[in-house]
Amino acid sequence: MRAVYTLPLRIPADAVVLDLSGPWIGPQPVWSIGRYDEDRGIYTQALFTAGRAPRTVHMGIDLGGPVGEPVYAAGDGLVIAAGALPAPGDYGHALVLEHILDGRPVYALYGHLAARSLAESPVGRRVETGDLIGWLGDLDENGGWPPHLHFQLAWQRPAGPDMPGAVCREERAAGLECYPDPRRMIGPVYR
Repeated sequence: MRAVYTLPLRIPADAVVLDLSGPWIGPQPVWSIGRYDEDRGIYTQALFTAGRAPRTVHMGIDLGGPVGEPVYAAGDGLVIAAGALPAPGDYGHALVLEHILDGRPVYALYGHLAARSLAESPVGRRVETGDLIGWLGDLDENGGWPPHLHFQLAWQRPAGPDMPGAVCREERAAGLECYPDPRRMIGPVYR
């Protein structure tokens, strides 16, 4: 039996798989995919550089599309957190949904959303796979990033609408244990 996956953003098959291991050069493609467990060179904001070691290893998958593109629930679940994280480089407007993966609760962060997403999906809303939960936000509401969805999983319930989207190299192994590969839930969006 083949697994059935639902992407939280309907991206075309020819979306560009980005290489963000160095600084980004050139125009941002409209439709793109940013990889999980990639050691990135793009994190220059204080959010990533303050502290003992820079946080550069990405713990989610980024799905890029146009501003206002609909975002869907990747599985049946419950909205457990919603809020705005406006610091430069942060998630902007974000939701956390509780889903079930491999028979146990998993928490999915949907980050870089439009502000109106929080009204669409308030805390306590029950969703079914494929339900509309929000929209991609623009630079002024998504933490200052090109429009995309940061989709990240965590085995431990977060305290709010936040998860560390990147960890330092020394914490990579622990990060991979805490934050499983989102492709386990949304399917093989890249190779």
